[in-house]
Parts: sequence; structure tokens; C-alpha cells
Amino acid sequence: MKRLRIGVVYGGRSSEHEVSLASAASIFAHLDRERYDPVPIRIERDGRWSLVDRPPVIASAAEAIEAARGDRARPLRAAREVHLVASPGEETMLTLDRNLDGDGRDTADRAIISALSLDVIFPIVHGPYGEDGTLQGLLELANVPYVGAGVLTAAVGMDKAVMKVLFAAAGLPIVRHEVVYRRAWRADPAAVATRLGKQLAFPMFVKPANLGSSVGISRVAAPDALGPAIDVAAQFDRKVVVEEAVAPCREIECAVLGNDEPEASLPGEIIPAGDFYDYEAKYLDDRSQTVVPASLPATRRTEIQRLAIAAFRAIDGTGMARVDFLLDTEDDRVFVNEINTHPGFTTISMFAKMWDASGVSYPELLDRLISLAIERHQEKQQTRTSLG
Repeated sequence: MKRLRIGVVYGGRSSEHEVSLASAASIFAHLDRERYDPVPIRIERDGRWSLVDRPPVIASAAEAIEAARGDRARPLRAAREVHLVASPGEETMLTLDRNLDGDGRDTADRAIISALSLDVIFPIVHGPYGEDGTLQGLLELANVPYVGAGVLTAAVGMDKAVMKVLFAAAGLPIVRHEVVYRRAWRADPAAVATRLGKQLAFPMFVKPANLGSSVGISRVAAPDALGPAIDVAAQFDRKVVVEEAVAPCREIECAVLGNDEPEASLPGEIIPAGDFYDYEAKYLDDRSQTVVPASLPATRRTEIQRLAIAAFRAIDGTGMARVDFLLDTEDDRVFVNEINTHPGFTTISMFAKMWDASGVSYPELLDRLISLAIERHQEKQQTRTSLG
């Protein structure tokens, strides 16, 4: 049987660049070489696409972050540029081999151009310019099968404010929240703070609307800390979501896999060492705990699985997602917090661990996702694009 050539696209321009390297390393390590021919395609920090000789082999996000801290002076220069062909055809990408000197400058005004055909693209770029619909739109223009969310789903899954609008429209339980725009905040912070104080109760969480991995998120216990928290979040996005905290609570997660008939995994639980599961706790501090499967009554487990699938369908999900919940331990109520259409994808990430506990191993997970990508692409080809 002919091996499928899988283009694994990783890296990216966002602050989650290092997390993407760790996810990609796990994918390359576990793709079945008898079935797949993986091709490493790295998006540099400045947005250039490169066809690299070797895939990442970093074992964890913490190692990726540590390695990147010593390599921020300038992005790596690669002799083989990659450019996606944004139109349907046999050639998925074009590679450019340039003559570069040691500083990455062209030594000639010519480049050797060659074609690269791919059967499926596996985008594992976390954060903006990767999981927000922009990359997915480019892949749609190329008419190539790709793993994960489509344009609309990726965009909505990235925007916590719009996501909550759709969750509310679907009748899902969500926490009280307000949306703050950076321009309005900088124009009149006192008025915004007054509005938030009237509409929401402390403690609150302040988050950039379009970012993941808990980057830019603050827990605010009192009014004097609200302004600095919004200032931090507004550095990462023009739109900030401010939510009432659920306290005391348990942080429950559930993974979803599928297209039109999605399935939910057994839920897992995050037990953060600090006030919440922030960036440091996720990737740099090993004191937080994960429990998979979570210790829940059968009725609660079933409810969370049902809500996870409902949240997936509310944003027209395809491929995969991780849905995060807040379980109010005082009132015994569960809230859908958010959905992540491109969750962390290492073997020790919650998405993979929850499916492993549900009987789906990491290599099988890769097989299922690639099959789902091809299934969705084939179904889309049945759609008429003209009246002729």
C-alpha cells in the first residue's frame, strides 16, 4: 500500500511557538512509517516557511521553551523555503533552494524551484496565525486535506468572546463575563472598571480573547489588581474577556474526536499547584497534578461528555477538540469554560492522556485524525461550486 505523505506544519509566529515544537516532536515520533511518509515543515518566528532536514526531537514543552530562550536573537535561516500553492492542483507546495552565505544572505539572484506533493497536512501550530482560521483558510484555497478544525471552527474556537456567544445560543451553562476592548480601556479605564465592578463579582479572571496556553491570564482578587491585569491581557489582544471566577471549583477536561458523529473521551482533572493552571504550571512547574480519568459519579461523567459534544457541535467542530469545564463544588454545578480546537498534542498532554484512558493509543489517535481529515475533504468535494 502506498504510504501517505503527511506534511506536519509546526512552529508559528505566536507566543505558543515552543509548545508547537513539543507537539510536533511527539507526532513525528509516533507516526507509523509503514503507513506514512512525514515531511517536517517549520514556520519560523518571522512567518517564513521552511522545509527542514530533521523534525524536532524535543521531549517536552519545558525543554522547548528553555531551548528557545537561548535562540531569540534571530530566527534560523534555512536554504529551502516552502511556499504553499494556494490553488487546487497536484503540486501542494513549491520549494526554493537558495544560495545563502553564513549570515543567511543570498549570494546569487537565482533559486532552484521544485514541487512537493502532499496527501494530507497536519497543522500543529498553536495560537494566532495557526489555530485561528488563518492557516486553515490557506489550506482551503489549496484544496488539500488537513487535520483538525475548519476555518470557522478554528476562528471561533480561538476567540473566547465569540465562543461564549455561541455556547449561550446553544443553551450551554457558562460563567458570567464581560468583554473589554483595548481602545475603550485605554480611553477611559475608570469607566470600564466601574462597569465591571457592577456586572461581575470578585474574584475574576482576565484573559486575552485570542490566545492559548494561559498566556496573559491573571486571577484578580480585588479591585486594585483589575487594572494591571487588563493591561497585561491587552498586550496580547485588542479584546479582553473578564469572567467571574468559580470558587471553590474543580477543573475538568474532556476530549472530543470526530466529524459529524463526534465521540467524547473519559474526562480528566487538573489539580493546579497555584491559584489556577497558568503557563508556568502547564509547562515549567511540575507541582500541578493531572488525574485521568477524573474521579466523578457516573451521572456527572455522562453529563460532561454530553456537554463536551454539545460544545463541539456549537462551533461546528471537526477533527478534534478539548473542552474545559469548571465544576462548582459548593453548588454542584458545571460550567463550560472554553474549547480548544488545537490542544497540546504531546503524549503527556491531557488530550492524548484522556483518549489513552478511553482505549485509544497515541498512534491510533494519529490514524483516526488523518482518516477524519480525508473523510471531511472527500465529503467537501461533493459540494457544487457552480450552476453549470
